[in-house]
Amino acid sequence: MKISVLGSGRWGSFLAWYAATIGHDVFLWGRASSGNFQSLMESRKNQYLALPPEITCTTSLDEAIAHAEMIVVSINSQSVRSLLRDVSKTNYQSKMFTLNMKGLEIETGKRLSQVAKEELGADLNVAAWVGPGHVQDFIQGIPNCMVVSSDSPAVTDAVIQTFSSKLIRFYSNPDLVGTEIGAALKNVYGIAAGMLDGLGLTSLKGPLITRGPFEASRLIKHLGGNERSAYGLAHLGDYEATIFSKYSHNRTFGEAFVRNQPFASLAEGLSTLQSLNNMYASEIELPVIEALYDIIYHEMEPLDKLNSLLMRPLKNEFY
Repeated sequence: MKISVLGSGRWGSFLAWYAATIGHDVFLWGRASSGNFQSLMESRKNQYLALPPEITCTTSLDEAIAHAEMIVVSINSQSVRSLLRDVSKTNYQSKMFTLNMKGLEIETGKRLSQVAKEELGADLNVAAWVGPGHVQDFIQGIPNCMVVSSDSPAVTDAVIQTFSSKLIRFYSNPDLVGTEIGAALKNVYGIAAGMLDGLGLTSLKGPLITRGPFEASRLIKHLGGNERSAYGLAHLGDYEATIFSKYSHNRTFGEAFVRNQPFASLAEGLSTLQSLNNMYASEIELPVIEALYDIIYHEMEPLDKLNSLLMRPLKNEFY
């Protein structure tokens, strides 16, 4: 199949590499203004991988869209709307899209598939592809399982059939709301896990692993999704790849934050945290989310907020 990957960062370059290695005809698009993409075009490698010679790199969005039957989008979640507005000026009709990011739009709280349909049409064939796995492991041949969700069973099946291999086993989940919300929240709890590491309180990841999905399930249900999705690959299944891994940007950010150390890489959980606070803080009880927001944006002491969580009224675990 002809595939174009839009986005040339850590995950985008991997997806192009992966699609090419399982036999697809791949274009990789990046902005002409991106120094990282220019370097990748010249050297055919980055700090994670070397691009197979079969991959065509391009800075022409028109060329990338025209080439593909399936378009994979993997960029900063807050840049999705602006990129898709550019895509809307191309001949994108009849193409299939997969969104390979985990986040919510800050200003609106909308899921990324909602943003995509607003910009490219309500009848857009679009799926979310998320779940556990790090580039550093995948390129070493270490397999994992991931999940694909769409409002269209046919789109879900097409994505899974296109990208299945011995390296990635896919599951389908018809609950697009739960998949996207669960994946976005996972990054936020990754920041909390890093804070626990930085404070020397790693043993409290046990409560975080259990209370996080419970909190996520409430929000998923509130937004019309299936609360069971919080316990699937998009959320709970992706925890290990976030809260215990040295490769997780979100976990590493949280650890650096409480140690007052700089952190230059993208931590998508930050924008999701802002979106959740802007849109849902007054509608539903989200204690961990509220505590994180106070620590990061109201500059409250992490230990003080942790103590406030531990001193909340006693209740049944599954109330």
